[in-house]
Amino acid sequence: MTVEFGVLIPTREAIMSGRPETGPLITMAERAEAAGFDSVWIGDSITARPRHEPLTLMAALAARTRRVRLGTGVLLPALRNPVVLAHVIGTLDRVAEGRVILGVGIAADTPAIRKEFAATGVPWDRRVGRFLETLEICRALWTRDAVSFSGKHFTLDGATVEPKPHRAGGPPIWIGGSGPTAFREAARFDAWFPTGPSVEFFAEHFPRIQAAARAAGRPAGAVSGAAYLTLALDANRATAEARMDQFLETYYAAPARVIKARQAGYAGPLEGCVEWIQRWIDAGARHLALRFAGGDQLTQVDEVASRLLPRLTRPT
Repeated sequence: MTVEFGVLIPTREAIMSGRPETGPLITMAERAEAAGFDSVWIGDSITARPRHEPLTLMAALAARTRRVRLGTGVLLPALRNPVVLAHVIGTLDRVAEGRVILGVGIAADTPAIRKEFAATGVPWDRRVGRFLETLEICRALWTRDAVSFSGKHFTLDGATVEPKPHRAGGPPIWIGGSGPTAFREAARFDAWFPTGPSVEFFAEHFPRIQAAARAAGRPAGAVSGAAYLTLALDANRATAEARMDQFLETYYAAPARVIKARQAGYAGPLEGCVEWIQRWIDAGARHLALRFAGGDQLTQVDEVASRLLPRLTRPT
């Protein structure tokens, strides 16, 4: 499998800066496609870190792009009704003609995210069960009619949702997260898509996920390795590190050192970034979604595409 690269569209940053217009976000997706990136990604948060609703914006991106895949990085299924979610994604995948990737997560345990669950009427202690049942129901509704389901959280009696997704069986499901539940569930789905915290962590756990998939009877390569990486590029390392720290602290309302312990990022010259990303590729990552920590987003899209990606060694 070749190595692919994606770009995160800065919906959260647009809200934080007081510029919620969607035009620049759509332009960035178009620029990423023109520059040769393989995917564009939209984050998800309703109240914890307010931003544009991802599936709605992805429909707009689908209409303005032709080649790049469109992914959620990552969506929280537990906050959605599974029948409604299956319907929305089925239609979105029709608009995108099969280009949707459903990146999903269970939810990090932070005060803001707990409040988000409360605001949407979802009990915090039911998030894992709702997550698993929602994905099971979506897959069923995407593949057959008259679906019945009886679980701890949801019940269906002969439900049918149309249209079915463009891609047979529905979009690939990528499991985000770096905890025991994410490790276990990633082996059942299409990719493991963690935010970090390091390439060493990825290199340790990804082979275990692949082994668990094989032990369950899945073919070799059934689970791909992906990663969500944050970059702050500058010839002056101190300047890059300061921009990274400011970005993380503003974005998460937490000390930068706390976020760095949980998420993988690089701050420094482009030359060093080439070596750092190469380590992820050598560890087995085959799709890398890049988030830019502040700065001119369009310039960084072009710079990474023209000066960084061509210098990487990709397996054939």
